[in-house]
Amino acid sequence: MAKHDPLLTVLKLTSEAEEQAALQLKSAQLALQKCLSQLEALRNYRLDYMKQMESHHGKNISASYYHQFHQFVRQVDEAITKQVTSVTEADNQREHRQQYWQEKQQKRKAVELLLEHKALKAREAELRLEQKMVDEFASQQFYRKKVR
Repeated sequence: MAKHDPLLTVLKLTSEAEEQAALQLKSAQLALQKCLSQLEALRNYRLDYMKQMESHHGKNISASYYHQFHQFVRQVDEAITKQVTSVTEADNQREHRQQYWQEKQQKRKAVELLLEHKALKAREAELRLEQKMVDEFASQQFYRKKVR
């Protein structure tokens, strides 16, 4: 194989592209995890707030407090809905990045396979040349013995 084989440059470029895609995938996975954590925090916050209201069950509470409570729960529910959308978008982005990374990985593997085939063919040609030289040497030895 030639020392400056263009396929080696292609391999380097495809490997770098795969590494970049892997970093982007990792970033998308972290963003999804962050969104999921925020969603869980909102849901837990809502649950805690509802439990707090339950603790007031049977007690006299003012209408304005009750109204404020429901208004706040609605706001938390809206935040949860928005966060569910964010989770969906982050998951879509992660999925896209994963497919992109897999494409880059396949390209790198294809170039590696081409290089392996090229090296194998070069080795086979080298072995054929060696065998030809051995055969030629043997026939010369045989000819010399006959000539004497």
